[in-house]
Amino acid sequence: MIELLAPAGNVAMVTEAVKNGANAIYVGPRGWSRRRDAFEMDDATVRESIRIAHEGGAKLRVAFNTNMQSKEIPDLLRRMETFVGYGADGAIMTDIGAIEVVHRYFPGLTIHASIGANILNNADVAFYREIGVSQVVADTKLTLKELASRKEQLDVGIEILIHANYCYTYLGKCWMSPYHRLERTTDDAGKDLFKGSPNRGGLDYRVCLEAWQLYSGDIKLEDHVALKNDAFFLLEDIPHLIDMGVHCLKVQGREYAVPLVGAIVKFYRDLIDAYETHPKCERFDLEPWKTRLAMIQADRDAQRSKGTQTLLEEARIPVGAIRSR
Repeated sequence: MIELLAPAGNVAMVTEAVKNGANAIYVGPRGWSRRRDAFEMDDATVRESIRIAHEGGAKLRVAFNTNMQSKEIPDLLRRMETFVGYGADGAIMTDIGAIEVVHRYFPGLTIHASIGANILNNADVAFYREIGVSQVVADTKLTLKELASRKEQLDVGIEILIHANYCYTYLGKCWMSPYHRLERTTDDAGKDLFKGSPNRGGLDYRVCLEAWQLYSGDIKLEDHVALKNDAFFLLEDIPHLIDMGVHCLKVQGREYAVPLVGAIVKFYRDLIDAYETHPKCERFDLEPWKTRLAMIQADRDAQRSKGTQTLLEEARIPVGAIRSR
């Protein structure tokens, strides 16, 4: 059975995702997971989340998807040891060196290569497999044909983002975020945080969504330049992905309100279940599902727009004027 992987930025969201049918949950340890710390978790909260997930029959993974300095590796291993002791079912990671060392110290831990690893071709997949990765998130630009080829040729789990945002660059590799401000701080545990750089445990200010113009010297070439950051919902691809035998369908959204995340998870749970029990000799009608998704999408777009506006306003606050929220 294909796995539905849901986001959780707090304990209430873990409970809601499990209740609505998620097979697995991912959470972010504070300072390591590319989100505002309000949507990350301290160790005690991760432990409670693992308990809730397991009692509901779901798995829980911790996302260590930032790039790391050498001095942070010992702390990474201590944190990973803690979460493995709590019963975490896997880790989602981006940094190549960190993946290798975690696999070496915890060979039994399931490791997933994050979307931030930007895995584009079969040689990439084979490399990550060699250093201990058992499941990879396919880049959002890959076609179904490319995914089918990968599934046939490589012994690795394929994870697909079905509800997220495109990026005009590669996800996890953008250095545009600190355009307005980049501030180096530390959290309560002493970990470096670079406000403005999600790659280094900070915050993505989404400055790509500002109103941009294009100049050549003093000559304006374009009055409005829109950098791609569109939402995407792979509704029509889901039946094909299930038939193809991909291992996991993933939803983004740790920063959304708990009821919205619950509604999103329930929608995809219902869709997956309906398709898997539908007679294969009959056409599966997606029109009712498109109507239902449209209502969820309106709420999702409104919440993301509000969050983006808050981030853009914060990005203009002078460095040093704010610390952690």
